[in-house]
Amino acid sequence: MKKMMKLAYFYAFAALVAGVFYREFTKWNSFTGRTSLSFMHPHLFIFGTALMLIFILFMKSFNIKESNNLNRILAFYNLGLGWTVLMMLVRGIVQALQLALSSGLNAAISGIAGLGHIILGVSLILLLNYLRKGLNQHLSQRE
Repeated sequence: MKKMMKLAYFYAFAALVAGVFYREFTKWNSFTGRTSLSFMHPHLFIFGTALMLIFILFMKSFNIKESNNLNRILAFYNLGLGWTVLMMLVRGIVQALQLALSSGLNAAISGIAGLGHIILGVSLILLLNYLRKGLNQHLSQRE
């Protein structure tokens, strides 16, 4: 749970930095449209900070123990979230600078971002499954 709490702090800090970067970068480049940069802040807060805090509460409430399996799932989850946010950063900078991309490069950015979302989605399911198993063990011990 200590690791999850450290991750929650890290993601809160990263979300704040992402929010400031979005505002200042678009303002500095006189860009008033919508960019992917605006989605970094909520993704980091929700999928990073809030989710880690919710998982801590579930683990504490149902006395779910940490394991090596959980550490591997968390590493996979952090890879997916980091990858996703990094590609939002790339896409957002391209949008704010109004760079002309070839259709191949544009598709490559979207594809790479999609891989991050897939990793994030799969690892989220694995985390939920880990909690479900822990909850089932907790409930069977009470009977």
